[in-house]
Amino acid sequence: MHSIQKIKEDKEFSIVSLFKGGIPIPSKKRVIIPKTPTQKEYMEAMLKYDIVFGIGPAGTGKTYLAMAMAIHFLLTRQVSRIVLVRPAVEAGEKLGFLPGAIEEKVSPYLRPLYDALYDMLDLDRASKLIEKGAIEIAPLAFMRGRTLNDSFIILDEAQNTTTEQMKMYLTRLGFGSKTVITGDITQIDLPPQKVSGLVEALKILKDIEGIKVIYFTDKDVVRHRLVQEIIKAYEKYERHDST
Repeated sequence: MHSIQKIKEDKEFSIVSLFKGGIPIPSKKRVIIPKTPTQKEYMEAMLKYDIVFGIGPAGTGKTYLAMAMAIHFLLTRQVSRIVLVRPAVEAGEKLGFLPGAIEEKVSPYLRPLYDALYDMLDLDRASKLIEKGAIEIAPLAFMRGRTLNDSFIILDEAQNTTTEQMKMYLTRLGFGSKTVITGDITQIDLPPQKVSGLVEALKILKDIEGIKVIYFTDKDVVRHRLVQEIIKAYEKYERHDST
């Protein structure tokens, strides 16, 4: 449906070229294909570059496609492990005290990463990979002091990192590793006095070769059609409100 709409909007759009850019996942879904030209560019960037930023609104496939590429790299033995990272920042609400061990406390923040993982691998296989340490899911605070070699690392919701956290994260990259950093710079949940590490990194790193930034727009949203309309409506409202 999304591809058909894209063909109507763009006469030069080729659905064949999208199917050529699929990621083979030997499990639930045999091939995960890009649904927009930007998604295809994103997937190609992840193959070519060791550091890729995926910037854009919710529903554009930033995290999902990064997860698919990470699983592909792991299962084809191009890396020995996947590390999935997220800052533990609440989205505009206070969750209060969370009971349990540290893993249970941070689990709610990492749930979207689990969701993407289990959508591609069956529960038993994913659980075994997590038990073996081939897939690690951790809050950003746990990355300090580490060097990650031979790994595919995804930092999700990176707009909620601070300057210090982003610098710390980027310097964890070791030999034979790749990282994909995803975020929506219109949905920052940090305190007002804090600068987003993602926003700052895009300015600081813009002239470094070997780093690729892919920008998604509302046209790349592949969720329910109303999600695209909601994003457009909010953008229009925010533009009007700022004038």
